[in-house]
Order: sequence, then structure tokens, then C-alpha cells
Amino acid sequence: MAQRFAALGDQIAICDADGAAVAQASQSMPAALVTQVDVRDERAMDDFFARVDDRFGAIDVAISNAGTGGPAGPMDQMDYQDWADCVSVNLHGAFICCRNAAQRMRVQRQGSIIVMSSTSGLWGVPNRSPYVAAKWGLVGLVKTLAMELGPQGIRVNAICPGAVAGPRMERVLSIESSAAGVSMDDMRATYTDGVSLKRFVTADEIADMAVFLASDAARSVSGQAIAVDGNTERMV
Repeated sequence: MAQRFAALGDQIAICDADGAAVAQASQSMPAALVTQVDVRDERAMDDFFARVDDRFGAIDVAISNAGTGGPAGPMDQMDYQDWADCVSVNLHGAFICCRNAAQRMRVQRQGSIIVMSSTSGLWGVPNRSPYVAAKWGLVGLVKTLAMELGPQGIRVNAICPGAVAGPRMERVLSIESSAAGVSMDDMRATYTDGVSLKRFVTADEIADMAVFLASDAARSVSGQAIAVDGNTERMV
């Protein structure tokens, strides 16, 4: 998403808890402001947004995309700290991001906030209870913020990706196949068979939706949870 917006001529600021990802982004987008920050760290996130203010002066689009897949397994056998860590990154981190963005956009009386939920935020998924709970929570957050911020000209939407081809999805397949006691190939086939288009989506397709939601073409689109998933017919 950052690369797509940069290619359109936008100024970019990125934060990530992964130092290797920060280094890679700094190298591929040398004009961007790239900082290593954990989205759960309220003070560090406040400082990051202050740096964005100093560098760019305004924020037109904020995308809350940081997340973690969390643990997999039956809820009644799950460690509480594993649950809490997953919800904290996916939901609490989004709150901190959205709060900072909203504070600035209210003053500007314009802006677009995009939150990354998931098709797991539209369906139940066995053995993924903390992730699903957080992603459903994000949809509720988006719909509420759209009501709160709409009068100031601020739009808030959620993108709900399905299975996105790439390294992250491979990690998800690994933990879910282990929890279910099946092979990764069988788990991949289960995911693919559960969508009408019979394929994983790509990161580029998620970026396409983000660019649309940030654009004037979506000026009347707010409070929506939009799936980019090939039409999910059933979950794992």
C-alpha cells in the first residue's frame, strides 16, 4: 500500500515493530518517513504522529494495518496472555492509530481513515478466537468512528481481505494446519475451495482498494467493511 501511494506522488510515513521491515522500507522508499514503533506503545505512537506533523504538516490518509495472526487452538485451551497479545496489537493498536489520526483530521475537517479488518471480521473461524474477536471489533470501531467523524468530513472504512498470497499467509497456514492436524496443502485447499473465485487474493488487490477508498471517487463511501476476498462462501 505504501509503495502504491508513493507511486502516485503521495508523501509517506510508515511505522512498524519489525526492524528488518523498517530497514527494507527505508531502502525501497528513501523519501518516506520510516520509524520502528510498536503500535501498542501509546507514547511511541503519539511521538510518531508528532514526527509526521513536523515532516509533512498534515495527514490526509491514515491506514491502520499493523496486526498479528495470534495463536491457533481451542479457546478453552488458550493461554490468556497469548489472547491478550493478539487483541492488543490488532484492536488496541488500531484505536491508538485512529485516535491520533482523528485528532488531526478534525482540525482539517477532512481525511480518510482505513482500518485493516479481515473476512475473519465477518465470519466465525474455529481455533482463531482472539484474532476473530479483534477483527470483528475493528468493524464495530469503524462504523462508530464513521458516525462520530462524518460531520467533520472524515470518512472511515474497513478493508476485509481474504487469504492474501504471501509469507504471512504461509505462516497462518502453518499454525492452522498444525492446530487442525492436517497438512499445509490440505489447509490451503480448504481456504481456496471456500471462495467463489477459487484463488488467494494478492497484496496489489488490497492496495487497489486502499487507493480507491482514499480517493475522491469514494467521497460518499464511509462506515463500510469491504471484503476483497474472491467472495467467501465458507470459512475454515
